[in-house]
Formats: sequence, structure tokens, C-alpha cells
Amino acid sequence: MHTQDPIHTLNSLIATCNNGDLGFNNAAEHARSPDLRDFFLRRAQECRQDCAQLRAEVVELGGTPGTGGTAGGMLQRGWAALMSMVSSDSDQTMLEASERGEDEAMEDYREALAQPLPNDIRHLIERQYEGVKQNHAMVRALRNQAREMHY
Repeated sequence: MHTQDPIHTLNSLIATCNNGDLGFNNAAEHARSPDLRDFFLRRAQECRQDCAQLRAEVVELGGTPGTGGTAGGMLQRGWAALMSMVSSDSDQTMLEASERGEDEAMEDYREALAQPLPNDIRHLIERQYEGVKQNHAMVRALRNQAREMHY
């Protein structure tokens, strides 16, 4: 198993949170329902808060916090934007894209938790991972509702 230092692990999660922030903002921009738009904007804010906590830990460890997302996140946002333009249901498309993004975020957090980490950092990552899992469950439930409305 490949191990990483805590700063690298935290910076990896910063990129994940940045992807979430940008992805949820993108989804809000393309959502038709005002309620769904507000939901996505709240999720983006949570990602920014998580990112700020991770950045503070990197600084405390003497590192330089990452600032960007990942290429995969950028591609996914582009795909979601394109699909919203050609889809008759932008809301369902944005929910499906958000669910894929949350799938990736959960995997990133699982990988981070597989690393040897100081207890305080592990607890922070575990707490954020619980939030990611809750976001995923909410997005999935909304996506299921959207699908049911179209069948």
C-alpha cells in the first residue's frame, strides 16, 4: 500500500472539496427549480467550509494548501453543462452529475482514511466524510424523485 504524508493527503482532499464547490455551483447555475438551486448552493457552501478547515490543517503542519480542483472534476462539470443544454430535464441531469461527483468524493475520502494520519486530522477527515455521505444520500434521493416524475 502506498502511503502519503498528511499534507499531501489534505491537499488531495482540498482538490476534492474544490471540485465539489465548483460542481455544485455549476449545478445551481443550470438547475431550473429554485429549491434545487438553493440546495446546490448550500452544498457548495459546505464544500467551501470543509476546504477552509483542510487548508488550516495544512498551514498548521507547515505546508502550503492547494488551491485548485482536479482535471477529472473539470471534465465532469463540462460534461454536465453540455448535457444540461441538450437535455429536456436540466434538474435531473444536474442531480445525476452531482451524484457522480459525490461518488468520487466518497472514494477520495476513503483513500485518505486508508493513510496513516495523526488522530486530530483523522477525526476531521472522518467528520467531513460523514458529510459527504449525507450529501450523496440527499442527492441520490432527489435524483430518484426526479426520475420517478419522468416515468
